[in-house]
Amino acid sequence: HVQLVESGGRSVQVGGCLRLSCASSGYDARVASRCMGWFRQAPGKEREGVATINTRDNSTFYADSVKGRFTISQDNAKNTLYLQMNGLKSEDTAMYYCAAGSVPVGGCNLKREKYYAWSQGTQVTVS
Repeated sequence: HVQLVESGGRSVQVGGCLRLSCASSGYDARVASRCMGWFRQAPGKEREGVATINTRDNSTFYADSVKGRFTISQDNAKNTLYLQMNGLKSEDTAMYYCAAGSVPVGGCNLKREKYYAWSQGTQVTVS
């Protein structure tokens, strides 16, 4: 089964940068593409989508709140997903999760129900 292990979360100052990584394994080699996404959940709030990427064509989609500041990317050779976060704000403080999902009609999106595997989460604190 699919396993996702992420790392890189820590405390950082407002305006700072951080890169999260998510190593994955256990995929069905017959599946040509998938959506890989980053989500986050702040205390008392629902889990929200941050960014997603199609592993086959590298197309991306971002939440409005992070556009221009965050960049999602992948290294297929290493089966690793990244989230580069620049210009961090206090409201970016949350537990961050990576997730794997099937590609729906219309392309990858940030709807949680489209993702079938989740990482354990890593804390990002911006202050």
